[in-house]
Amino acid sequence: MERTKSVNGKKRLFADFALFLIAAAFDLITKAAAADRLKGQPELPLLPGILELRYLENHGAAFSLFQNGRIMFSIVAVSAVILIAAMLLRPPATRRYLPFRLCLVAVAAGAAGNLADRLLYGYVRDFIYFVLIDFPIFNVADIYVTCAAALLCILILFYYREEDFAFLRRRVS
Repeated sequence: MERTKSVNGKKRLFADFALFLIAAAFDLITKAAAADRLKGQPELPLLPGILELRYLENHGAAFSLFQNGRIMFSIVAVSAVILIAAMLLRPPATRRYLPFRLCLVAVAAGAAGNLADRLLYGYVRDFIYFVLIDFPIFNVADIYVTCAAALLCILILFYYREEDFAFLRRRVS
């Protein structure tokens, strides 16, 4: 039985890591495509008056807040990815924790995607703009982090019970 748990845990971690790599790569690919096709070009309406693609080099955090905090943002992103990786080692390998793990993987992939941009370019490449509500320009990594964090809040409030997180109080040996 213990061997089966170990094998399932390794498969789960491999799947989480593979999904993390795929999601982070997709984010970086979309940013590269946006930089290649949109930089220096006029905005590209997808749904006129609602949604358009518009290239922006964001030197701040989410939604261009806190401009030029590259080192601080990098430290926060690295810390978040490390914390999430440690948390992914802890939940039991059951289906009940799949939504929890997927949310953590999405947050980590988003953090890693934007961190890669900051380290490689000194800024984050944003390109999705909701014209209708004049929402700040964002990217795929921002979608991962925002949606996963919101879903995680909903899961914690309405799906999981306090005892479901007993694994967080266990000591790692």
